[in-house]
Order: sequence, then structure tokens, then C-alpha cells
Amino acid sequence: MPQSPSRPQTEPQPQSPDPLYPPTDPYDHGMLDVGDGNLVHWEVCGNPRGKPALVVHGGPGSGTGPHSRRLFDPERYRTVLFDQRNCGRSTPHASDPAADLRHNTTDHLIADMERLRIHLGIDRWLLFGGSWGSTLILAYAERHPERVSEIVISGVTTTRRSEIDWLYGGAGQIFPEEWDRFRAGVPEAERGERTADLVAAYARLTEHPDPAVRERATADWCAWEDAVLSMEPHGSAHPYGDRDPAARRAVVRICAHYFSHGAWLDEGALLRDAGRLAGIPGVLVHGRFDLGAPLGTAWELARLWPDARLVVIEDAGHKGSAAERREVRSALDAFANGDEPRQAETG
Repeated sequence: MPQSPSRPQTEPQPQSPDPLYPPTDPYDHGMLDVGDGNLVHWEVCGNPRGKPALVVHGGPGSGTGPHSRRLFDPERYRTVLFDQRNCGRSTPHASDPAADLRHNTTDHLIADMERLRIHLGIDRWLLFGGSWGSTLILAYAERHPERVSEIVISGVTTTRRSEIDWLYGGAGQIFPEEWDRFRAGVPEAERGERTADLVAAYARLTEHPDPAVRERATADWCAWEDAVLSMEPHGSAHPYGDRDPAARRAVVRICAHYFSHGAWLDEGALLRDAGRLAGIPGVLVHGRFDLGAPLGTAWELARLWPDARLVVIEDAGHKGSAAERREVRSALDAFANGDEPRQAETG
């Protein structure tokens, strides 16, 4: 049985190289018509007869990238990646102000995943992702547990309103100067008294008819997101601000759209319904220094999901580390073998 969350495993920073498989290219790809004028881009790489796995990217609105392919053994996995609605290579793209986001909700994305599974002829698949991706994974798995073989998450979130309040409000206790600038990006009359009011105001600014207003809101949002992650020892110094301009506009617009609506989830629903995950083996990998998504949520989930094992990475935050990637790869390798995942070796 998986290890109890009351004794999380920890791991020192390793000295060996990054634990990634060599780059691989997709052997199949396409655009899936999911309705409402939306086309979702998908690709498949690895072994066509391998174990099916789906990569669920974060953001929401970040889009997928080739780095995720390298966590999966290409000889043993049939790895599916897709760009969620209105981002990445999916169309219409949220960087275009004419793109309508009304048909982009958590329920729509769950339905898209099911449509893609059926399109590819997959019965059950392993789900992997982190950050927002973990919220979508949990929502999908609780809706369709019979379609999920295993779950691996790096960076656990459930997008509760309390988590949103922390990220766009509470974290200002650690970065007060940066949070003042973030708050000042909204006209005083629209700031409101709650974090939810501030996030909703940013959602409106990203839809403003003046492109200069949209660009300013995008820049201010990215500056705040980068500040929250600025103390982490690994990864880019500006993971939001350094994105391609179109990708930056899309991710901010979609994030504000989702977070201003609490991701259309009842507060605490994913933890409340964690019992639906019973029988699905899971590995939750979370960085000790993650200020964007503090460890407490991962701890709560592990206590409610008896088939999950929580691994705390001592040198990582939200942006991850080689140690975190090693743990993820170890879990994925074990599931490909049909084994129970164990703590990755270091050194």
C-alpha cells in the first residue's frame, strides 16, 4: 500500500544530471473539433502500443511544451499532450481579443479530455500534470474514475477560493511592495475590499477594448506572479514575464477568467470528493518552498486519498528542480512497469 501522508518522504538536492529522457518528436497530431468554434491541438509521441498517458498542462492557459515528453520512457509510454482551449496551438487563441472565452470552463475542459480519449481509442490512461493541471486532473478523475489508471502530480492545487485568495492577496504579506504595485494596476474605484474583487477587476481589464489597457494589465499580472516565485532556487527568474507576448496575453487572460470564477467549482469540492479516487494509485510530488501553491493542500489531499503517496522535495518550489523531476520520472517508470512507485535514488 502507498505510504501514509503522515510521514512524507523528503529528498536532498541531487548532484547527478537532470533525469530526463532524450527529446522525442510526435508520431501523430491533429486538431480536435470540440464544439463552440474551438479546435484543440493534440499530439502523441512514444510507443503506439505503449501505456497510454495524458499530460495536463498548467496555467490555466500555459499550453503544453516538448519538455513534458521527456519525463516518459518513449519505449514504454504512448504519451498524449494537448493544448487546452484558447492557448498553445489550439484555436481561437486567447491573445486575440475577439476570442470568446464563454465556452472555456472546467466542465468544458473535462469534456474535451473525454472527447480526446475516445478519439484516440484509449480505454484508460495515466494522468500527469501540475499546478492548474493538477486541479483539472482531479476534477476529471473524480468525474471519470473508471478512465484513470494512475495519477502523478507535481505541484498540487485544487483552485479553492482560499488558494486564490492566498496567491493574489495573502502572499502580499511576504512581498508587500510588489503586491502594492499589483493592486495599483487596478483603478482605485474597482479594487474592492476582497482579493476576489481584485482578480475580477483584472479579468475585466484583460477584456478591455483598449489594447494599451490590456497590455498593462498583462504586464502587472506577470510581474506579480514572478514576484511570488522569486525566492525559489531553480528555474527562470521571470517565468511569466519572459514568455512570448501572445502566450503571455493568453495565459493572463485565461487565468483571470478562471480564477475570477473560482474555476466554476464548489469551494473545496475536489477535496470533499477525494473518496472517488479510491483504487487509483497516485504520487503527489510537492516542493517545500512553493509559495504559489503552499504544501498544505497537497497534505490535505494525501490524507483524504489513501492510494496516494506524498513526496516533499526539500530544494524545490513551484518551478520544480532536478530532484522533483527525478521523483516524477521514478513514479512514471514504476507505473510503466506495473510496480509500486518508490522514492527515487539520489547521488
